[in-house]
Amino acid sequence: MAHGVEQDWTNFLGAMTLALVRVSGMVAFAPFFSSTALPMRTKAVFVGAVAYLLAPLVAALPQASASISLAALLGELAVGLVYGLTLTLLTEMMLFAGQIAGLQFSFSAVNLLDPTSPIQTPLLGDLFQLMGTLVVIAAGLDRIVLASVIRSFRVVPLGSYALAPATGLAIVRAAAGVFLAAVELAAPILAATLLVEVAVALLGKLSPQLPVMSLTVPMKTLTGFALLTGSLALWPRFIEARFSGLLDMAEKLIAAPAAAQGLGSVLASGLGG
Repeated sequence: MAHGVEQDWTNFLGAMTLALVRVSGMVAFAPFFSSTALPMRTKAVFVGAVAYLLAPLVAALPQASASISLAALLGELAVGLVYGLTLTLLTEMMLFAGQIAGLQFSFSAVNLLDPTSPIQTPLLGDLFQLMGTLVVIAAGLDRIVLASVIRSFRVVPLGSYALAPATGLAIVRAAAGVFLAAVELAAPILAATLLVEVAVALLGKLSPQLPVMSLTVPMKTLTGFALLTGSLALWPRFIEARFSGLLDMAEKLIAAPAAAQGLGSVLASGLGG
């Protein structure tokens, strides 16, 4: 009897450890979860609580192995990292879109020492990232990510995942779509500020005495902010569509690593579609 209890306890601890590694890999990089604004102790308690609740369930799934080994730990970490690194492309998209908009707003030299980042970041890059995070929270996308990670234990049981080279290559290829998606998000601002520059240039030709240099920057900034405010209503649909594409890619990479060869290219075009 005592041996059976000890065996159950060993299996529980092994399953909890492996589940902890998988969830930690996702929390380390996924949007909202990876924010340094959340205290490390809070993240640790959250990950520990999720692993504790999942351990008895995932250990009972078919083909699940709760034995701890280096291969099992690396496999579980790889599953979490596939989720985290794929979804973090959304954050990079928002940051790059903010950099593009900042150049058009004449804020190229305005950088902030962001307390949540070890580097200086553009002013509008921080603004775009914050608004993107608000959309993620308001739409409940953080809960969808957590639910997807939990479902992954049924698709890929504990200790059975092996990272394929094609998976990493697919994520790298998908990163190419970040640039196209960022340009699409900032396209209205780009078009409006370009029209302002053309209009001011024409005024300068018609009236050489007009101080066009002192008019260009404030007109571009005011026009850009007005258009940015008006386009915010379209942001939730845009961000949710890209988020869904990234999450679908992560799930496919987990379920079929060998079929990951063309997923990166498909998502690279889909992010900007």
